Amino acid sequence: MTEMAPLGRRAAVEFAGTAALVAVVVGSGIQATQLSQDVGVQLLANSLATVFGLGVLITLLGPVSGAHFNPAVTLAAWWTGRRGGGEGPSLREAAAYVPAQIAGAIGGAVLADAMFAEPLVRWSSHDRSAPHLWLGEVVATAGLILLIFGLSRTGRAHFAPLAVATYIGAAYWFTSSTSFANPAVTIGRAFTDTFAGIAPASVLPFIAAQLLGGAIGIALVAVLFGRPAPAEDVIVAHGEHHPAASGR
Repeated sequence: MTEMAPLGRRAAVEFAGTAALVAVVVGSGIQATQLSQDVGVQLLANSLATVFGLGVLITLLGPVSGAHFNPAVTLAAWWTGRRGGGEGPSLREAAAYVPAQIAGAIGGAVLADAMFAEPLVRWSSHDRSAPHLWLGEVVATAGLILLIFGLSRTGRAHFAPLAVATYIGAAYWFTSSTSFANPAVTIGRAFTDTFAGIAPASVLPFIAAQLLGGAIGIALVAVLFGRPAPAEDVIVAHGEHHPAASGR
């Protein structure tokens, strides 16, 4: 296990990684709508860019911060560590990660808008308020948490960059919500009135569904994999410190 980076550096990595992730999601959505009027083609382009971008970010930044890029992942890691489920961030670390992730997500949306000459900040008009979409977020987030912690519990954390990225790519298509699965990214996407945006009024229900999905994912990990051995090092591709992954 490599020496852990200072908390300030890890928080900066969480900011930069989440910003880059949202820039990929929003920017590829804008590009897709400029290249095709077919919504299916637009979603395909958006999902492929996200898969590739997420895999690269996890591989590159995971060794520093764990590459959470997602408050649901950070909180799940903190909770499981608190409950004796292996290593996890302390409350102080989680309190540094989550604001950095949210700020990064907003910055990434603004950056994407700037690159495509869109208004830097314009609230999204894309309403996503419907029970079936909330259910999609519950399923997407539960699956993400199950995947991340399941890989760690079975000693396959080194597969996380590929596994997490491909899961998110699949969840774009098999969930009704196109799998945001990430509270920070959800907030950031409210700041852009483009293909990937979400109306501000839709944000809180999405986040509530994601947190519920995270809790369900933690429960599924306990049921399906049990508790890890005390000496087990919890590494999820994203690094040598804590379970990591994203969601977009």
